[in-house]
Amino acid sequence: MASVLKVDKLDPQSGTALEIGSSGDTITIPSGATFTQSGTMNASAITAGTVATARLGTGTASSSTVLYGDNTWAAVGGIDIDADSWYMTLNDYLDQDSDAVIDMVTVRKTGSNVTESGGVITVGTAGWYLVHMCFANNSDSTDTTSVNIRKNDTIVSPRLYWTSGDGIGYMGHTKSLLVEASASDTFDMYGNGNWHGNTTLSSAQTYWWGYRVGT
Repeated sequence: MASVLKVDKLDPQSGTALEIGSSGDTITIPSGATFTQSGTMNASAITAGTVATARLGTGTASSSTVLYGDNTWAAVGGIDIDADSWYMTLNDYLDQDSDAVIDMVTVRKTGSNVTESGGVITVGTAGWYLVHMCFANNSDSTDTTSVNIRKNDTIVSPRLYWTSGDGIGYMGHTKSLLVEASASDTFDMYGNGNWHGNTTLSSAQTYWWGYRVGT
């Protein structure tokens, strides 16, 4: 039976290095015992096993997060494009003679942090958003197109504008905007014109989309 040595403290006989056991030995801390250290733990001595992620940093570790230099777990760049994006198309022609919110009706996608109602998008995450719109006039309509991107009912983009009196059918124009938003801010397309749309994606020439590109 192994001997039991009972002492309150071990100090090296000479110098400052204290060795416990010999090469090949296993040092065991039994269940229920607590190992406490106030000095510096040499990380190079960890040669096997798994360090719990909770010991590495604060936050939630998962397959979509990384450990940053400040010891916090967070999404890469703080961006989740799938959750913070939308894509809508006009499902049929729309002749809108006076300025109003443009409801494109067909929601191709809204992320889990995005909601849509009557053509108005509400974002759930603060950050910089890239918003893009494309409008194509309905056949050879002579109506003038005049559309702006709005945030919280306020125009934030140069106007998308053209007159369709040249008789060119299904002529389209696009405009993109990078705009900063807070959580719960809204985006919409606002204006007037006569545009072409279609429930079939390949024929839907009037559309708009947006996604978060930065924090």
